[in-house]
Amino acid sequence: MIDSIGDKMILNTDIEMPGLGLGVYQAKDGPEVESAVRYALEVGYRSIDTASVYGNEIGVGKAIRESGIPREEIFLTTKVWNEDQRQKRTLAAFEESLERLELEYVDLYLVHWPVKGCYKETWKEMEKILASGGAKAIGVSNFLVNHLEDLLADCQVVPAVNQIEFHPYLLQPKLLAFCKNNRIQMEAWSPLMQGNIVSVPLLNELALKYGKTSAQIALRWNLQHGVVTIPKSVTPGRIKENSEIFDFELSDADMLAIDALDQGKRFGPDPANFNF
Repeated sequence: MIDSIGDKMILNTDIEMPGLGLGVYQAKDGPEVESAVRYALEVGYRSIDTASVYGNEIGVGKAIRESGIPREEIFLTTKVWNEDQRQKRTLAAFEESLERLELEYVDLYLVHWPVKGCYKETWKEMEKILASGGAKAIGVSNFLVNHLEDLLADCQVVPAVNQIEFHPYLLQPKLLAFCKNNRIQMEAWSPLMQGNIVSVPLLNELALKYGKTSAQIALRWNLQHGVVTIPKSVTPGRIKENSEIFDFELSDADMLAIDALDQGKRFGPDPANFNF
């Protein structure tokens, strides 16, 4: 159980990953992302999630380097974009990410989307990156069960993480079970349903019951499912609020009630049908 901001999940490579992190999707490079990362690190976050396509790796790297926190205490994730997969330049894309970050390694490198006809070859290049020490762990993002089964059929390294859209309206129980059975750590993007979490009546009721916000209820639900969560924000108040989820625990009955909200509803693209 993740009971403090410093608690971590043990990945299948035996390295540790914080249960809570900061996502920086749509954060502008420069002062905006730098201040968000800097503040998150100040209040105790030790995991930052970016991607090459976000266009803010330069600012993320700068904030990490200037934080005064030893590099080994920070867990940094970035990702290889789809066009780089199609052009068979995963290794080059990774080196470019390191150059923008101005760091010697990343803790986790992910295949951003399962690009049809590409992701298995991309994974072979990812395995080389892992062997080189450039990334401490490698994983995937937006992979469904069929993608994972296809990948596992002939890969040398089992993905350490699968980062997917996961929230009370999109539980994906079969995918969750598959990942647990194969020691693939699930990680949630869009855990707050792109802000729509505030309009869910049950979560608002539970917020009153526990003296928390609906967002805090949803994030705690993530962690109690054993899912790493990376809510995104550039607002100091929200960044701090999102971290204040370790002084309470949802009851089993309340966990089941939230589970029952599942509608299979996505706020982001469908990994089974995307065209970018």
